Parts: sequence; structure tokens; C-alpha cells
Amino acid sequence: MHILKLTYTIVIISGCFRPQSWTSLFKRTVYNIYRLYIITMICTFTILQVMDIILYANDIDDVTNNLYMILNVASSCYKIIIMTLNYEKIVALISYLIEEPFKPLDSDEIKIRQQYDQTIRNNTLRYTTLVVAATIFGVLFSLFTDFRHKQLKFKEWEPFNSSSYMIFCFQYVRQILSGCHSVVVSVATDNLICGFLMHICCQIEILEYRLKKILSNQVTVGYCVDHHNRIFEFAQIMNVEFTKVIGFQFVASAIVICCNLYKLSVMSTLNADNIWLIMYTSCILTQIFIYCWFGNKVKLKSLQLIDSIFHMEWPMDNSVKKNLLMIMKRVMTPIEISTVYIINMNLNSFVTLLKTSYSVYNLLVSTNG
Repeated sequence: MHILKLTYTIVIISGCFRPQSWTSLFKRTVYNIYRLYIITMICTFTILQVMDIILYANDIDDVTNNLYMILNVASSCYKIIIMTLNYEKIVALISYLIEEPFKPLDSDEIKIRQQYDQTIRNNTLRYTTLVVAATIFGVLFSLFTDFRHKQLKFKEWEPFNSSSYMIFCFQYVRQILSGCHSVVVSVATDNLICGFLMHICCQIEILEYRLKKILSNQVTVGYCVDHHNRIFEFAQIMNVEFTKVIGFQFVASAIVICCNLYKLSVMSTLNADNIWLIMYTSCILTQIFIYCWFGNKVKLKSLQLIDSIFHMEWPMDNSVKKNLLMIMKRVMTPIEISTVYIINMNLNSFVTLLKTSYSVYNLLVSTNG
């Protein structure tokens, strides 16, 4: 595995993706048991919280106290199941990036790939650090407050009496572990999707470089046309595999943001609980922003290819000109990643999400008032 190294490691740790080298029956079984444990922990956490809302929620405050966490954990559960079911297709996407025509052919193309790999690594580190910092703060804060007073971090339906200290400790540790597993799954999937989006941009830049080499006969125009078609094919496959994941995350994030805004608005004083909620909301905003940012980057990069072709020195051969015109005509419809084929991932969608969240927040406030 020579690409997405850090992201690939996080995805393996999360339980979403078995290492491709683990082909033996024993290793596959071990990893499947590990994945099943993580799915069980996350699903149990979600179900118990949903049961608490169904059985004990009496007003909006009770609902919002649990809903913001339920949706995010449910999203992680959905992500790991989708990743498990689409294992072979994701392996195929990774294979695309290490085979021709995506494989760099000379030192300049290797340099372009290395620059993008470094950018992806830096983005992964920044995003992971932000989310892990918020998680650590939340766990430490809970240990010094909830655990000391023998309270669970999150409200949930308790199928058995937790008055016993040992049972309470088991329940508390289960909640914390489930939350941490949920965070790792979410971070892994987000980084993988954004990594694929950045590699689409990388391939477009490599294609621009190859188009300039047509005049010197270092590469044929047919090879460039095939490369361009494969970029579109890669983007289409990626969109099909992840569109439902991104769509679910969009809806969940919108509801979580408005729930958190509502919770913050009804709190009269600033305390450690508020700080954690602000950090949590910042992570959710960042999560959905990176989808929109990199989706927007892919769209702009694909449109930029027209300018690159215009500015190159056109050869006199008519067949080459026709192929270049064919590329230009196709590029006029940019590569766009969409959520459930309805909302395109771009900065306008991010603004729309914020507006929608704020509208729902106003509705909650007016309903409660």
C-alpha cells in the first residue's frame, strides 16, 4: 500500500477495512470478530439511547439531550456496515490509483503524486487531532464529573439495575468505549472519502502535465483520452459507493448542529460541559465542511482542465485536435460528487446546511417557548 498510508492505517484500526495482506482464513476470522465486536458496541449504544427517548422523553429538552449523540453514533454504525459490504469495490478503487493510467510515469508525475500524498497526510493529521482532542476532553471531563457522582455520560435505557458499583462501572466503560469506537469509525471514513477526492484532483493535474507532452511525442493523445475517461469512471464509482454515507451524514449533521445550538442556548452559565459541547459541534461542522470543501475542489479542478488545454500549444494534426476537443466537450460537465444524487458536495451546500440547521433551531426555540 503506497498511497493513503496514514488513512489506510486508521481505517484498519476502526474495523472498517481488513488489511489486503490478511488473506488466510485465520486472519480473516480474527478481523471479522474484531469488526463484529465494534459493530455490536456501537449498535447497542444506539439502541439503548433510542429506547430511552421512546420510554422516558417528555419534552424537547429530553429529546435533544440524547438525539445529538444518537445520530452521530448511528451514522458511524451505518458507515462501518457500508464499508464492510463494499470491501471488494473499495479495494478496486485503491487498485485504480496504483495501476496505469493513474500510476506516475516519470519523476515529475511522481513529484505531483508525492505533493498530494503529503497534503492528504497533513489534512488527515489535522482533522484526526481535532476530533481526538475533543474526545479526550469529553472523556476526562466525564471522569471528573459523571463517574465521581456515579452517573453515566449519556442517558440511556438500562435493561438491568445498575445500583451495583461493578455493574455501573461496566456500563460506564461500555459507553465510553462505544463512543470512542464511533469516533474512530467516523474519522476513518471521512479521511478515506476526502483522500479519494484529493486523488481525483491529483490525477487531473497529472493529466494536464501529460497533455503538455503530446507535442514532444512523449505520450499519445489516445493515452490522455483513456486517462481522462478513467478519471470520470473513478469519480463515478466513488460517488456510487459513498453517496448514501455522505447523504446520511449530511442529514445527521444538520440535526446535530441545531440540537447542540439549542442546548447551548438554554444553558445559563459557561462551564466545562458547555466547552465540550462547543468542541463537539466544531468537529461536526468540520466533518461536513471537509466533504463540501474537497467536493468543491474536485469540481473546480475538473473545470480548470479546459483552460489548460486552451493554453497549450495545439498540434497541427487534425486527429489530435479532435481528441482534444472531445476532452474539452466532456470537461464542460464537471466532476461533481453528490449526496444521494440530490445535493452536490460544494461550498454552497455547506451554507445551505447551516441555514437549514439554524431554521430548525429557531423552530425548536419557538416550540419550547
